[in-house]
Amino acid sequence: MAEKAKGKKEQPQPAEKAVAKPGAKPAEKPTEKKPEEKPIEKPAEKPIEKPKEKKPEKVKKKEKGAYTRYKVDTSGVTRLRPYCERCGPGYFMADHGNRYACGHCGFTRYKRV
Repeated sequence: MAEKAKGKKEQPQPAEKAVAKPGAKPAEKPTEKKPEEKPIEKPAEKPIEKPKEKKPEKVKKKEKGAYTRYKVDTSGVTRLRPYCERCGPGYFMADHGNRYACGHCGFTRYKRV
């Protein structure tokens, strides 16, 4: 106070800063928002298409009828394949080159060489 009395002018005090309370978020400065720049989208490129190859047509199997199991001669009808020994008449055995096999029971009979 003695200094004030000597004639010195009192200097203005700067404004007090707001004291932040503990645990409170600090005051943020307002920032200028820039418009978000979107990446330039390129037009989608079409994948290069390979020339389509023509698929071979499937061979349709012919239905096998009774005419494939018998042979008709002037002397009569003869069987081309044997019947199965286990299953009996009516079950023809399949011809596999070196053997005959029954598709019903699995019996196999080998051909003589």
